[in-house]
Amino acid sequence: MPDTVHYYATKADVPTGTLVDTFFRAVNRFRDKLAYNVSGEGAPTYSYKQVQDVARRGASALARSGVHRGDRAAILSENRVEWALADWSCLCAGVVDVPIYSTLPVAQVRYIVEDSGASLIFVSDAEQLEKAREAVAGLAREVEIVVFDEGAAGDGAVGWSDFLERGHEADADAFHAEARRAEPGDVATLIYTSGTTGTPKGVMLTHNNVASNIWASEQQLATGPDDSSLSFLPLSHVLQRMVDYLFFATGCSITHGSIETVAADMRRLRPTVLVSVPRLYEKVYQKVLDASGVKGKLVAWAARVGRQAALCRERGAKFPFMLSWQHALADRLVFSKLRAGVGGRLRFFVSGGAALAPEINRFFLGAGITILEGYGLSETSPVTNVNTDEHFRIGTVGRPVPGTEIRIADDGEILVRGPQVMKGYYGLPEMTSEVISADGWFSTGDIGELSSDGFLKITDRKKDLIKTSGGKYVAPQAIENLLKKNAYVDQAVVIGEGRKFCAVLVVPAFERLRAWAADGGVEAADDHSLLADTRCQAHLQEQFFSEMRDLARFETPKKVGLISDAFTVENGILTPTQKVKRPVVAERYAALIESFYRADSVEQTMFVASG
Repeated sequence: MPDTVHYYATKADVPTGTLVDTFFRAVNRFRDKLAYNVSGEGAPTYSYKQVQDVARRGASALARSGVHRGDRAAILSENRVEWALADWSCLCAGVVDVPIYSTLPVAQVRYIVEDSGASLIFVSDAEQLEKAREAVAGLAREVEIVVFDEGAAGDGAVGWSDFLERGHEADADAFHAEARRAEPGDVATLIYTSGTTGTPKGVMLTHNNVASNIWASEQQLATGPDDSSLSFLPLSHVLQRMVDYLFFATGCSITHGSIETVAADMRRLRPTVLVSVPRLYEKVYQKVLDASGVKGKLVAWAARVGRQAALCRERGAKFPFMLSWQHALADRLVFSKLRAGVGGRLRFFVSGGAALAPEINRFFLGAGITILEGYGLSETSPVTNVNTDEHFRIGTVGRPVPGTEIRIADDGEILVRGPQVMKGYYGLPEMTSEVISADGWFSTGDIGELSSDGFLKITDRKKDLIKTSGGKYVAPQAIENLLKKNAYVDQAVVIGEGRKFCAVLVVPAFERLRAWAADGGVEAADDHSLLADTRCQAHLQEQFFSEMRDLARFETPKKVGLISDAFTVENGILTPTQKVKRPVVAERYAALIESFYRADSVEQTMFVASG
């Protein structure tokens, strides 16, 4: 990376506007074009004109339900077209919508509904309806429930069609006039951070916060009417939601899906542009490298060739003759199948939400798949930086988007200033003033470095930095990403705060590990028994420490805890956006972690969590 600096800005005259402006511009431009493609046999599709008609009826229905400009309405649902239609209805009515992750338990749903003051809640199906009923029971105010699945309506909950029927006579001119009352500084949405620690905070994003971010992202990411996308990250998270606004604004059609079915959906729907978090790319990478036998050797060779090709592309250099020949062969035998597996039409992925391991990015680049890594937070609407085709550097999150300033504080924290920075935390003025300075600089909580030509490199979360008892600071994310490039590692979490040395908890890539065990005659009744086998532990120890050989001595984990159960949203270790809740890991595996530091474990390196 070129010499580092402490400040970099991408100057631009960013237009001021509202999401309503964005909506009407897109409708007027693309009226009869497909906006939302609803997956499933016989399912309806929605043109831009039809979306506007639903938004007109939905906005009127909100008013007839007693929900008016400035009031709040919650959305508790998985990704589906009604989520987007309810969102546009709220925006055009001036109602502040409050997305809630469908995976949250009742207590957290209740907290968000109560804290936000929501007086209506949209839910997806019978399961979420039951959750909502329990969450609003006993609240001081009445909260109406609207359910998208018609069959789940009744007993105090109104169906989506019946709700829209309330607004069927809404006048088009009156609808436009009311919608255009929105001002750039009005709060458009209240997003409660999923949070890896602490109580969720309501992030107030204005119309201009998000609209300016759509405009800035449009300058960086070329999408248009010939594109299609799959919306599968939770719309309750601002990344997928803003990107969907961007796609809507540029004429890119959208199909809603889920992270559980994304692999099959990509093959079936063949999207051209896609946004995801690193977990998807890690899973695809592991799946490719899971091959064994002759096929495994072929894949490993192709991966090495692809890495050399990626390094050439990063430098802008031509392939040497031999590499060109090898890469063409690797492409025919391996990489073409990988591209077919993601639909065969993909122009680029966008990665955000967490750091992507550089070696995984290079693997995809070598296979002819571009991943444009970016950066941002809920508090920044979210994008502050992103790589582009023109300005691309693996290991960084790119340059600031137009109109954004980046500064590195004396302690290494990344500070951001721009039109995308939130209005503040809802009902928390003191906490707001702690993160936004009087002159508009937002403290991200992330540590990073800026190159002289403006590329930002994230090194870790400030609160995640580990300080050992010897006073050394360790950035766990970099070590975890080193490990994740190994074919035997699925998930990894480095620990060691206040301890003599660092250690790491690893969920192995079991499909690969089982294949190795079968080839080597290692028999085990289940995954936990496999991890307990000394031959398996010796093999994994060699794999893990080979990846960490270039780390400084104080950084290198001395102990490894082997975990047989994956970290998931369902077991409470991952947030809905696939980030690890480190305090939960520390609590869940406290006994295992304590065993690392006992005097009688000095000679032992590998430990297995209890089954």
